[in-house]
Amino acid sequence: MMNDEKRNEWRAIFYVQARVAILFVPVVLSLLLIGIFAGNERKSVPDAIDPTVTSSVK
Repeated sequence: MMNDEKRNEWRAIFYVQARVAILFVPVVLSLLLIGIFAGNERKSVPDAIDPTVTSSVK
């Protein structure tokens, strides 16, 4: 009997952890998407600089 109680306890803990993990999936995905879009914006910035501004800095 003791083994069944321990097994049910571990199963309950596992279910709680699974529910918490499912809650964090959309948060992680949205952070990844934000990181991807932010990375793309950073790469395109040097192309958008006006050459007349950079030549006046020299």
